[in-house]
Amino acid sequence: MTRPIDTLLTALAPAIWGSTFLVTTEYLPDGYPVTVSLLRALPAGLLLLLLVRKLPPRDWLGRLFILGGLNYTLFWIALFIGAYRLPGGVAATIGSVQPLMVIFLASLLLGHRIAPLAVLAALSGLGGVALLLLGPEARLDPVGIAASLTSAAAMASGTVLSRKWQPPVSMLTFTAWQLTAGGLLLIPAALILEPPLPALTAENILGLAYLGLIGAALTCFLWLRGISRMEPSAVSALAFLSPVTATLLGWAILDQSLTPLQLTGVLIILASVWFSQHLASRPSTPKTQTVKGITT
Repeated sequence: MTRPIDTLLTALAPAIWGSTFLVTTEYLPDGYPVTVSLLRALPAGLLLLLLVRKLPPRDWLGRLFILGGLNYTLFWIALFIGAYRLPGGVAATIGSVQPLMVIFLASLLLGHRIAPLAVLAALSGLGGVALLLLGPEARLDPVGIAASLTSAAAMASGTVLSRKWQPPVSMLTFTAWQLTAGGLLLIPAALILEPPLPALTAENILGLAYLGLIGAALTCFLWLRGISRMEPSAVSALAFLSPVTATLLGWAILDQSLTPLQLTGVLIILASVWFSQHLASRPSTPKTQTVKGITT
């Protein structure tokens, strides 16, 4: 059974992630998404490594690079490609299939039972995101759609595998390992895909510090902590809070409009998140297996 404090702490991660759009557009140079992702992940991971002072054992390196590659390298690169090729509302709506992917991956990899009500809650959240973000300018681009689906699949796979592969170390150490691995994999991607970063201003450095310390180190620790303590479907449903935060911050700080249809979407998302947590709080049973006439 999930404790309320675990839900609240885990929910802080996507809520903070929703603020990264504002920070990125207002404080960082435009056109360097992969380099910014690198500067967001690697310094945070190295800082946490200095704090925990524990390197991963050799037999864990493969798993860590898979997790770091899924959760940070592939996810962030595909996310930015989708954002560039599609209107933000379309990209975010496609990316919101991630909770559905987690439900089915958790069944496949962890043996969790697929709950029809959990699927319904995920579909409701997806519909709420569509109401919140889709507009008449929505257009479809095959490459953008493929990238957005890839980012959702990467995060879903990383979420489930982070639950499946739990090393015998503290969650802060696990976070340091994953961030560092993902950051290292971003180095060649940044060198190949983007030109050198221009000289940074004080605002740029402030924005990068926020993205690294708060938007990466803190949030990734909270997210992985939640994965280790909560049902994967409940954790992934909290990701719906990210577009809600981004929209509300845009309305409050950037004077962006908020229509009645968007407000309806916010309410649907919040109801979906609440329902997902309610389902996860009930005692769960694994899939039943019959062996020689005995149900286990």
